[in-house]
Amino acid sequence: MRLTTFIVPDAIIPSLATTAAAVSPKDGPAVAAVKERVVRELVTALQEAKAFGPEHTDDIVKEVLRREQLGTTGIGRNIAIPHSRHAAAKDLIGALGLSPGGLPFDSLDGEPVYVFVLLVSPKDRPGEHLRALEAVVRTMRNEEFVRQLRGCETKAEVWKLLESLPGL
Repeated sequence: MRLTTFIVPDAIIPSLATTAAAVSPKDGPAVAAVKERVVRELVTALQEAKAFGPEHTDDIVKEVLRREQLGTTGIGRNIAIPHSRHAAAKDLIGALGLSPGGLPFDSLDGEPVYVFVLLVSPKDRPGEHLRALEAVVRTMRNEEFVRQLRGCETKAEVWKLLESLPGL
């Protein structure tokens, strides 16, 4: 599965507005607030791209954060894949956000996160959800790809890079 299968082009954020310059990675409540702001920014990008109606935004944010409470989606190597399933998603959808300065996200390796890929899938398609997670992880293992991705400054640059990936 290619990332372009589910990433919504208009939900690409080359420079997230969320910042955390004064937040210690050891300050649990402050990190939780950063997580909520990042997730809300990514979910809002999907909503503004018409992936679902505005009445679902808050509920999707809550579901993603509920999943985050089960265990961090900061998988290490500066990557996080917050995700959930939700009835408002008619198809598998995703947003991609970059944080040039990095953000604390309770990552498994304790390092800041620079690349966020948010996934929301229909409740009745768990297999598709898992395949998308696998595709993100496999793609993000490519250090050269991640380096190039982090260097992108526009939605168009991110999309062109995503399109250049071979099918998996």
